[in-house]
Amino acid sequence: MCRISGSFIPKNADKLDIPAIGIRMRDVLAYGGPDDAGEYMDDQVYLGHRRLSIIDLTDAGHQPMHFKECVIVFNGEIYNYKEVSNELKLKGYHFDTHSDTEVILKAFDCWSYACVDKFRGMFAFALWNVKTKKLLLCRDRVGVKPLYWYLKDGVFLFASELKSFHQFPTFNQEIDDEAVSLYLQKGYIPSPYSIYKHAKKLTPGSFLEIDEALNIKNWKYWNVNEVKVDENILLSDEQVIAKAEDIIKESCDLRMVADVPVGVFLSGGIDSSLVTALLQKNSTEKIKTFTVGFEDQNFDESSHAKQVANYLGTEHEELICTENDFLRVIDLLPEMYDEPFGDSSAIPTFLVSEMAKKQVTVALSAEGGDEVFAGYDRYRLTKKVYDKLQYCPLAIREFMAKNLVKLNPKSIEHVSGFLLKQQLKGLEWRIPKIANVLTANSVFDFYERSSSNVPFNLLSSFHQVDATHLEAERLSTGKESFYSSLGKIDVVNYLEGDILTKVDRATMRVALEGREPLLDHKIIEFGLSLPDHYKVRNGKAKWVLRELLYQYIPKELVDRPKQGFSIPVKEWLQLNLKDFIDELLEDTAFLKLFKFDQSELKRIVHSFYGPKAVVNPYLMWSLYSLYRWYLKWEKV
Repeated sequence: MCRISGSFIPKNADKLDIPAIGIRMRDVLAYGGPDDAGEYMDDQVYLGHRRLSIIDLTDAGHQPMHFKECVIVFNGEIYNYKEVSNELKLKGYHFDTHSDTEVILKAFDCWSYACVDKFRGMFAFALWNVKTKKLLLCRDRVGVKPLYWYLKDGVFLFASELKSFHQFPTFNQEIDDEAVSLYLQKGYIPSPYSIYKHAKKLTPGSFLEIDEALNIKNWKYWNVNEVKVDENILLSDEQVIAKAEDIIKESCDLRMVADVPVGVFLSGGIDSSLVTALLQKNSTEKIKTFTVGFEDQNFDESSHAKQVANYLGTEHEELICTENDFLRVIDLLPEMYDEPFGDSSAIPTFLVSEMAKKQVTVALSAEGGDEVFAGYDRYRLTKKVYDKLQYCPLAIREFMAKNLVKLNPKSIEHVSGFLLKQQLKGLEWRIPKIANVLTANSVFDFYERSSSNVPFNLLSSFHQVDATHLEAERLSTGKESFYSSLGKIDVVNYLEGDILTKVDRATMRVALEGREPLLDHKIIEFGLSLPDHYKVRNGKAKWVLRELLYQYIPKELVDRPKQGFSIPVKEWLQLNLKDFIDELLEDTAFLKLFKFDQSELKRIVHSFYGPKAVVNPYLMWSLYSLYRWYLKWEKV
């Protein structure tokens, strides 16, 4: 696990101190690679590397690393590097180190671009061929490790994080209006967009090759949309569960390969409990587990994690997040996430990473289970509601939507307590969202609207840019399993743009390597190929994972409604952050840069703080995070 950066040296390099610039680009990422630093430079490229030593802790693992005409800088881990190296040895290759970096170099020499088909892991690397004068960038299949690139006015840059680009004197910081539109809707910026118009994220599962004339070729070597559902699966339920156990256990075991201490993030949910159970079963020592909770019991899951840890016999540690923790970490976020990032669970993710780093250097987490095995409530809601909604004429749905927003949300909340025996919460901002969803014209449109923080009509009222849709081709649901279709949408967008970004920046900020065993591509291909009844059965999500987990943990420890890793956003915005919100409303430079209509934005914000808060609190958090990012990176 490391951080990488570099550049094609521009033709006007005589006016620039490239070595000094390269070192600044590299060392601004030093917190993610505190153990070593290296560089390579010739008359055409500069490559920089910061190292966090995980495998082969000796100087032999130093980067950049050379073999024949190729030089590489690499961020990540190839978990099956020993198996690949053994295959290469049979072909006559000799190895001087125990490093997976050397394996990548020699695998590329042997199999060229097809070498990535051999790798199981998370990776982002840049490989310079001094003979062909071509620079190759590559990113892992689902985007666990980040990689940005930039091309403008004859300057090509790449780096693990955008903050490296700020060190280059001619870096153009023009804002991408489309990216801002997507950010306000989603709370994150999906690939290939970045906040800057001329900087892009390398799409997961892709190569980018650039020659000395700065001609670019970009192609995918793996595409989740190509995973097919096996509707004619011949395995029994027991055989499917056994196959899931074998493939997940193998993935977990691979991710325990390290020359440093390893632990697990344990929330007490299905996925993290399963990962912990499989690892503890085959360990002679107690696995170290970590969780974070909240003083507010409505958001606290730490007691569930502790019960699971006690049952499995792990060495468990927990941290209860207080208001002081929140206020401390919130000031770190603009530097940690160097483009706008609106997922408030970045705060507890950083806190649990900070806690774990005191005892381990590698931490396994369980991202991916919800997307691959249909764990999100919104999947089942989409299927349940849209299956009925599509038979209702659009004119009637438009009439319903128009009148729904006229209802008093407080009265509905009160009545629901009697009629449903459970009081509905947050209707003041959910009713406008429901009204917007009612007029969806396809299941894809329904899902996009239901998972957005802001209806298009509300967004266009204060953001003076045509609201941007995600690329329809990449989000096409196709004619296949309903849950696999939605899972693919989230693997491409939400998983990479939000979840993996959150975990990568939080862990690397404290020089902790995060690993995600459920995101091994073999598990993704297996899970997404399963028909729907292996994912949702009798109203229970993630059926196959649940049935497997029940073999290790009693049902009563894990059978409960999904809660998620969230914080009391609305309460903290209204109690602690109102002054910042008021400030952004009066910052004319901020409003102009992001093309916000001041009067309309004021109306929306005042509604949030008023008695009828019709604004989604996660939109407010995204606005707040955007402003804090602006103050750090854009305001002069």
